[in-house]
Parts: sequence; structure tokens; C-alpha cells
Amino acid sequence: MTAPLNPPPPPNHQPPHDAWQAPPAGYGLGHPGFEEDGPGMKTELREAAVVTVAMAVAGLLLGVLWWWLAPHVPLISDDTTVYLKDTEGEQAIGVDGTFTLLALALGLVSALAVFLLRRRGGIALVVALTVGGILGSLVAWRLGVWLGPTQDVVAHAKEVGKGVAFDAPLELGAKGALLAWSVSALLIHLGLTALFAPRDPDPFDSPYYPQTPQP
Repeated sequence: MTAPLNPPPPPNHQPPHDAWQAPPAGYGLGHPGFEEDGPGMKTELREAAVVTVAMAVAGLLLGVLWWWLAPHVPLISDDTTVYLKDTEGEQAIGVDGTFTLLALALGLVSALAVFLLRRRGGIALVVALTVGGILGSLVAWRLGVWLGPTQDVVAHAKEVGKGVAFDAPLELGAKGALLAWSVSALLIHLGLTALFAPRDPDPFDSPYYPQTPQP
């Protein structure tokens, strides 16, 4: 009977570290590095719906401000034709510019408010900012037109009389201004998210993740 070539390991002997050994049972369940990112799909959809509705309602404010701040376009009639009183005036351009600037400002406010309340990005919020900005702009456009002078220019000209100047209906000539709110909100929100949003944890930095031994 011969002695074994390799003596048995001592009682406290630890096996050599295996960089590819399986993680402990149950690892990854509830571990901070592997938790579900974000508040959950239902919560994100609910927040997105709230953002969309809030921006659509804020369109009422944009419509009132546009009607109040937009320059007036003077018209005049000679009993046969209605024409611009000041043919070289830039009031019509100012009407579109006022709407665009107000929409850009509301885009900034919307993006900042959403980021401060949510502190994260996400597809649902991006869609909400886009749809909400368009809905709010449409509401503002129609409200401003409704609050402004009558759309019946001929009847208005007959009412005021020949040679008397009156205000033209409030119109949005550049329909692209309806996208200003959404574009502004998206760009600012994406910028805030890229700069200040919390970063996702790196699972490779976890103390439970097996590390390759250094030589």
C-alpha cells in the first residue's frame, strides 16, 4: 500500500479563485446593480399622460399671450377693396414671430419642469413632450384666432366705414411655428438629461461580480 502522491488539503484551505465561477444562488434579485431601471412602464405612461394633458392645457395661456402681445395688422377699405394700410409694415411677420418666441419660451419651461419632477429621460416622456407641444400649439392658435378680430373682413370693413382703419384677423402665416414648442422642449430636455440625469450603474463595478485576478 503506497501513500497518495498529493496530500489532502488542510481544513481551512480555500480553492483557487475562478474568474468564471457561477454567482451565488439568488444573485441579481434585488441587487442594486441589477434592479429594474426607472419607475416601471405603468408609472412612465401615467406620467407621460399627465405631461401631455398639462401642456395641452398650457396652450390656453399661450393663446391668450399671443392674442395680447401680437402686433395688430391695420387694414383699410375704399368701399370696393380691403387692403393693408401700411404696405411696408412688418406686423404680419411680427404676429408669427410673437407666437414662435412664446412657444419657445413655453418649451423651455415645460422641459425644465418635467426634468425637475422626473429627473430622468425615457421614450414615454419624449413622446409626451412632442405630442403635448403640438396639442398646446394647436389650442393656442385656435384660441388666439377666436379671441382676435372677426374673420369676416368684408363685414368688418362695412361696419367701420370707408377710409377707417381696422385690425385684420389674427392669423398664423407660418404653420411651422406650431412645432416650435415641441422642438424647444425636446432639445432642452435631452440636454438636461444628458448633463444632469443619474447614470445607470455599471454591473461590472459590483463587488459580487467576479474579477479576473491580476498577475
